Amino acid sequence: MATRPIDAFIGREEELGRLQRALVGARSGHAALIAIRGRRRVGKSRLVEEFIERSGCPSVFYTAVLGPGPEELARFLEAVAVSDAPAGDEVRRGATANSWGAALALTARGATRRMPVILVIDEFPYLVEREPTIEATLQMVWDRTFERRPLVVVLIGSDRATMEALTEERRPLYDRAREMVVKPLDVSTIGQILDLSAAHALDAYAVIGGFPVLALEWGRGRSRAEYLHDALTDPSSFLVVSAERALAAEFPFDANARAVLSAVGSDARAHKTILSRSGLSTTSLDRALQLLTERGVVERRTPYSARASTKNPRYAVADPYMRFWLRFIGPSTDIIDRGRGRIVVDTVRRDFSTFRGRSIEPVIREAVERTLPDERFGSARYVGGYWNRTGDIEVDLVGGDDVPVANTVSFIGSIKWRDDETFHRADAGKLAGRRAEVPGVADDALLVGVSREGFDDDVQLDVKLGPDDIVSVQC
Repeated sequence: MATRPIDAFIGREEELGRLQRALVGARSGHAALIAIRGRRRVGKSRLVEEFIERSGCPSVFYTAVLGPGPEELARFLEAVAVSDAPAGDEVRRGATANSWGAALALTARGATRRMPVILVIDEFPYLVEREPTIEATLQMVWDRTFERRPLVVVLIGSDRATMEALTEERRPLYDRAREMVVKPLDVSTIGQILDLSAAHALDAYAVIGGFPVLALEWGRGRSRAEYLHDALTDPSSFLVVSAERALAAEFPFDANARAVLSAVGSDARAHKTILSRSGLSTTSLDRALQLLTERGVVERRTPYSARASTKNPRYAVADPYMRFWLRFIGPSTDIIDRGRGRIVVDTVRRDFSTFRGRSIEPVIREAVERTLPDERFGSARYVGGYWNRTGDIEVDLVGGDDVPVANTVSFIGSIKWRDDETFHRADAGKLAGRRAEVPGVADDALLVGVSREGFDDDVQLDVKLGPDDIVSVQC
């Protein structure tokens, strides 16, 4: 099937709205300083480019590249010179600056309330690394010049620690910069971009997550099989290289974190199993897990019920695309590089249904929780999962009224995300039997079923959810 191009910017309405409100403020004489962070390839720069295009305002867009300090300053002035901002005319006529303070102040020249100037510094953490005083310099320019001019200043970066620190107390830009976090696109938006049904959008999400660059590579009108064949037989495809590049940037020298992430990505969920597969000492493992959870790469989950339980945690890779990459691509990059990607294609074809069954669980939990409060689900406000110490009892969905421990468990649920197989009467009977095994669950607790392929006519459940229900709540 031929690929139809994706020619429209879809989604990000909330983020665009925040940027637009900042522009409205600039037109009223209140400059805005916005620090945008998010994972690599999540679409931060593309979002700002779309904002600039819609605004119709002149702009300067500069991207730091980790060059020596003088070179970065020269590149910044070049970005001003090629821009459509009023300062661009001055630089083209010979105006220059020999310091960052002077160069930044230059960009404000000619800005008017009718036509504010938008100044963007992309990869801001790179500039911080090369120019450690840039935050203090920007504060000085802000206080002396920018704050009273019709400007929107946007700082973009992927390094979470650096970008979060910008707005911390006792930092130069404290109480000046507003923070914006750009997250991966949701399932609904991915489905719109790729023009897929709800079930197939959820399949795509299990492969590429919410990363726009991967959706663009997938292309509208293609099946999962078509995309995976093309991407996994191309060593340079974004599907193959994006995760490795992100990990290299996030953990360039931390072999322990990479070893633990690989173990978790291969479906080692319990501490003991991760310890065995990673080959690390307990101390090293705990440090690596702490780092991975602090950076949001791995999630630590505990059983959810009416009984407090901090023991028996399970760990999972937070991002769907990274889950897919660690399971199928990461261990096989050498095979793909040798031109034998069809082996990986066959592996995915064979094991995808099993992989998807577990990968879809957190997506469905989040979707159900987003519907709450909803009288269909009783008094529940939060959704988790439950498992016992030995792992022989697992309940996919548990809905309660409080966290981390529920006072009342309103419902339990089962997810059956199978190909060509409905939710059976036996599945419902097994779920009903779990009422007695989850702490705090009453005999009349609601039963919720979630199925990819529908339900048999004789299935008795209080709530039945399908792909359309899961995707629609993310719109």
